[in-house]
Amino acid sequence: MAVNEASCVFCRILKGEIPSQKIYEDESSIVVRDVNPQAPFHLLVIPREHVPDIAGALRREKGEERVGKLFNTSVRIATEQGFGSSGFRLVVNSGTDGGQTVGHLHLHLMGGRQMTWPPG
Repeated sequence: MAVNEASCVFCRILKGEIPSQKIYEDESSIVVRDVNPQAPFHLLVIPREHVPDIAGALRREKGEERVGKLFNTSVRIATEQGFGSSGFRLVVNSGTDGGQTVGHLHLHLMGGRQMTWPPG
């Protein structure tokens, strides 16, 4: 699933080449609505740096700090959107067998309904 930055759909969203419904952005990430929502509230938290997956992100310099910022952003947005107390789900798919379909690390932030288990 190797994807270069020129063909990466998330990199293209970050550059403004593909329209998105932006909810939030800062120097390290952007949060957009998922175009194929799996819950009433389904956002994607996407780092600005092109990194293929969670393992790749953690291997980079300051990887734990960068991944931590993505999780902090997710919790902040969930709280601001009113799901902080009722609950929400964060999903990070990694690799083909893990269900990752875009080769750029991203977190799915979902809420607005009771989440079931197992998820897939």
